[in-house]
Formats: sequence, C-alpha cells, structure tokens
Amino acid sequence: MTICFFSTQYLPTMGGVERYTYNLARQLVSLGHKVIVVTSALPGLAAQQEQDGISIYRLPSWLAMNGRFPLVFPGFSTHRMVKEILEQKPGFCVIQARFYPLSLFAAHLCHKHHLPAILLDHSTGHMPMGDGLVGKVAHWYEHMAACYLKKCGLDFYGVSGDVCHWLSHFGIAAKGTLFNAVFPEEIQQQAYSPTACNWRDKLGVAPNTKLVVFAGRLIAEKGVFLLADAFTQAAPQNAALVIAGEGPLLNQIQQLNNPAIHCVGPLEHPKLLQLLAQANLYCLPTYYAEGFPTTFLEAAACDCPILTSCTGGSGELLPSSEYGIRLAQLDVPHLAQQLSWCLANEEWQHTAKTNTKHRLLEQFTWNRVADTLLRLAHSYHE
Repeated sequence: MTICFFSTQYLPTMGGVERYTYNLARQLVSLGHKVIVVTSALPGLAAQQEQDGISIYRLPSWLAMNGRFPLVFPGFSTHRMVKEILEQKPGFCVIQARFYPLSLFAAHLCHKHHLPAILLDHSTGHMPMGDGLVGKVAHWYEHMAACYLKKCGLDFYGVSGDVCHWLSHFGIAAKGTLFNAVFPEEIQQQAYSPTACNWRDKLGVAPNTKLVVFAGRLIAEKGVFLLADAFTQAAPQNAALVIAGEGPLLNQIQQLNNPAIHCVGPLEHPKLLQLLAQANLYCLPTYYAEGFPTTFLEAAACDCPILTSCTGGSGELLPSSEYGIRLAQLDVPHLAQQLSWCLANEEWQHTAKTNTKHRLLEQFTWNRVADTLLRLAHSYHE
C-alpha cells in the first residue's frame, strides 16, 4: 500500500511531530510499503528527494512566524507536485496536527480526490500564543480550522487518550489512538554502547551520585525552573540535577547558584540516551500542552524511573505509582517532597523501571503502531 503523510514540518527539523512522522514512515517502509511525506519547503533543501526509502515532497511555502507556521504557495510548482503525488495513487493518508494551513490544504485535497484519510493530533491545548489579542485570534483560528476539517469528513485520532479528550473541546469525537512510540532496540544500542559517555565522570561527581535528569526546552511551560527550585529546596544528599537543553530560563536557573545543578546544553541524541541510562530519575514537571512526550518513552527504554506531571500520555505509560509518579499538584513543596521520596526509595526505582519497560515493549513500539495503522488503513478499503 502507498501511505502518504502530510506533515507541516519534517526533517531536518526535529520536533515531536517530525520524529513521529519519520519513525512511523521508516517502520512502514521496512514492512514493504511505499511511503510519501508531503511537507513545507525549507531553504537549501531539494523540492523532491528519497531518504531512507521515503519519498519526500516539499511544497513551496512562506515560512511565517519564523518557520513555525508555514503557508503553502498556490501556483504551478505546487500543482505539478500534487499531480505527481496523486499519480502514485495513495491508498491512505495521515494528516499530522489539526491547526496548520498544510493540514487544511491536505484535508481539501483528500476530500476532493476521495482519498481515505485521518487527522492525527498531537497536542492537549491551544497553541501557546499568550492571553492577549494574538492569543484570542489564534484560539478563534483553531476553532475555525477544526470546523473546516470536520466538514471535509475526516476521522480524528490522537497520539494519546489525553489528546483525544482535548479534541472534544472542538466538538470532535476521536475514533481512537495511534500512540507515540520508539524503537527500543535502537535506543538500547545507543544507550549502552561500549563507547558510551560516563556521565558521572564528565560531570565531575562521585561514582555513587544519584542523577536526576531533565531534557527539553528551558521554558516556563516545561517546568524546568520549578524543578530546579524544588531540587534546591529538597537538597537531596549525594545527588545532582542534570538539565539538558537550551532556552531563555538558563540564566535564571544558573542564578540559583546550586553547584549540584549541571546545565549541559543541548545534547546529541546518543549522549542524551546514555545520560538517561545512567540516571536514577527522569523528571518532567511540564504543564505544556504535551501530546505524548517522546522523552517518557526514551527514559522507559533506558531503564530510568519517571516523575512527571499529569500530562499527555503519562497516564497510559504510568497507570499507577508502581510504574512511575504523576504529580498531584505542580508546586515547589510537593515536587521537592516527591523528588526526595523517589531518590531515597531504591525498591520503588527498581519496580517502576521494570514495570514501565515491560509496558513500553507491549504497547509503545513503532512495530505495534504500524500494525494498528495498517489495520485501520485496510478497514477503509473493505
């Protein structure tokens, strides 16, 4: 079968939706299917190319909002590329995320040419545009976009149950989930490579130091300063907090003057996996509109226990405290208390990482997601 993904952004951009598209496409190719990815043009990249067995079409686009909100240019080049895509007779289309202009373009195209298609959403909240006029306009636009997508007759799915619940905000009843996932074997190979970085040596801490890891953008919505503040107040003995990422809160974190907090900047992916594999706890106290953070799944694959907020996907990966801790509230005293408890309780660490790893292998692999997608695609042809 030929499966076509419409993804507003794609590699080399490395966001969550982009990685989801690439990894699921790669799994489908390995199963013998033809995969097309339709995305936005980027400066310096070919309009059409083959990569890892995936046919990539980059439609002419205006990169509005610093590239966050590309707009498809109508015209001869776009028409020609669309014609070439249609000539390959896609048997099933997956439109990634509900609010991008390319998603509206794709919905119209699929409706016009009677292509079986679903809309797969990845968020649990509105676009973060603030509470002012711009934010209100953005909210209005999202509701109008949702109305148009519904009129095109699409079925809606989410990458987690929380995403499906959020879709009800737009009067949409989601049909089901296509979870975020990982390739556990690839992660293990990189995390436990014979040449893996020894992070305790690199940080200059004692071999028995307990490591707490945060990975992500250093922005307020991700809860990174909340974590740094809570770690400072908890002052766990023989422990270090390692913050991997970059962003505007770096200086604020450094001003805590806590020598046990190590800001290591953005890491190459293998180095991050090696850090998770050597850590005692992964902590993401986010209140961002996460759909299903990949770092949860990577931590589980690296045998690292998880402490997080009740964000998208956390309840499905961590159904009880025997799998991981979901914070009942997001404030410094509660997070400090939970950090101290998790680091002191080695029996819980062992139970949690074992249970979560087993759950990951059962439900959150790309092989499992590809099988679900293919069954769904075939159901549209019955």
